[in-house]
Amino acid sequence: MTSRHFPVIPAETIRRFDVAGPRYTSYPTAPEWTTDFGPADHARAIWQAATNNPDEPISLYVHLPFCHSLCTFCGCNVIVSKDRSRPEAYIDQLFREMDLVASLLGQRRTLSQIHWGGGTPTFLTEAQIQRLWQGIAQRFRVLPDAEIAIEVHPGHTTTSQLDVLAGLGFNRLSMGVQDFDPRVQDLIGRHQSIEQTELVVNHARGLGFTGINFDLIYGLPGQNTAAWAETLREVNRLRPDRLAVYSFAYLPTLRAQQRKIPLAELPMGPDKLGLLGQAHDALVDAGYRPIGFDHFALPGDGLVRALNARTVGRNFQGFTVTAAPDTVAFGITGISDIGGSYAQNVKKPTAYAEALAAGHLPVERGLCLTEDDVRRRRWINQLLCNDWLRLDRMELGGLEDELGDLEKREEEGLIERQWLTDGALDITLTELGRVFARHVAMVFDNRLRAKKGTDRPLYSKAV
Repeated sequence: MTSRHFPVIPAETIRRFDVAGPRYTSYPTAPEWTTDFGPADHARAIWQAATNNPDEPISLYVHLPFCHSLCTFCGCNVIVSKDRSRPEAYIDQLFREMDLVASLLGQRRTLSQIHWGGGTPTFLTEAQIQRLWQGIAQRFRVLPDAEIAIEVHPGHTTTSQLDVLAGLGFNRLSMGVQDFDPRVQDLIGRHQSIEQTELVVNHARGLGFTGINFDLIYGLPGQNTAAWAETLREVNRLRPDRLAVYSFAYLPTLRAQQRKIPLAELPMGPDKLGLLGQAHDALVDAGYRPIGFDHFALPGDGLVRALNARTVGRNFQGFTVTAAPDTVAFGITGISDIGGSYAQNVKKPTAYAEALAAGHLPVERGLCLTEDDVRRRRWINQLLCNDWLRLDRMELGGLEDELGDLEKREEEGLIERQWLTDGALDITLTELGRVFARHVAMVFDNRLRAKKGTDRPLYSKAV
């Protein structure tokens, strides 16, 4: 958003745009993936990616699903346990999966980006963290300037764990703060104090971590403007390098734990969007630059430089400037994006263990992208990451429906269109369009366009 303050949006406009739609963490979106895509398809995609681009680095993601408790708002796949030895067998299974993938990659094993997500990766003990890292380093070559990130829960992360992570080369931390209000924390079952968070931030900075990210969520039960303002004040005082301010996706039919949330406590419609506006203004006033539709970064951050150059990218771990063209993921529910395909691992730990014991890649579903999928993914990502898209004259062929919808989006105030002398079309999101960027992205979702009524998958609302 180029304006310093969040746009004033009439309630009627909010109601009109408060409809369900994809978040576009991928295109095609996950409901399009199919169980017809299996281990053999994934193996073929990995081998093809290694053959076609042998010198390109890759990104690596490891899913560590263990948590001490289940938060009611959570949409992740987790294993709740108090047994700190439980990850040992899981790490063995991760190594088996890595061996299968490494054999298909051949010499293409250089890593430019590593991300440990969860769950709570710091559920692992210091010895387990070291063991997992050594297993990765034995199978892959980590570039000296690689971005190496981990998600941490300040309430369950010790300074000695941070010491170990820094010693191994980790340089980025992401913390799921969500909200500092104790009442909200009680309602969502996730507790961390400001003091715990500050301790982790300060210790990580002292160790030389160059990137610290906070995740905030608006629309959680019990949130109100007064307490949210206090959370934002504390966040600005701690001054992380980046922030993600996510909309709470309330999907109780898909996430059983969300049924425990009292519906009357959820801010809806204008009240919920007001929390986003409040966060936007507080962060911008504190010197942060909006990135895409829900991220913020300090002026010196690489994301801001990439935004100025319109080169911000995105993968399943969020906005990035360093993502490799292919990502391999390990662990239950891990999603690989490699060789022109998506492949998601099985969700159940028993199925994961059984597949690997049999020597099979533990893939549950996936999709081979068509040429049309690839170009539409690029268009959608460019809009959502850089607020702008240029369609050249050749790309415009066959887009009559899309052009008609873009005209409507312009009439609604979501975009500005400019026809260039060479026949290309520039599309720029307006301030209102950045708030409802998902609506603009849906213009290019050919698969969603083909579905009608009850055929459409279940998505969260745009507000």
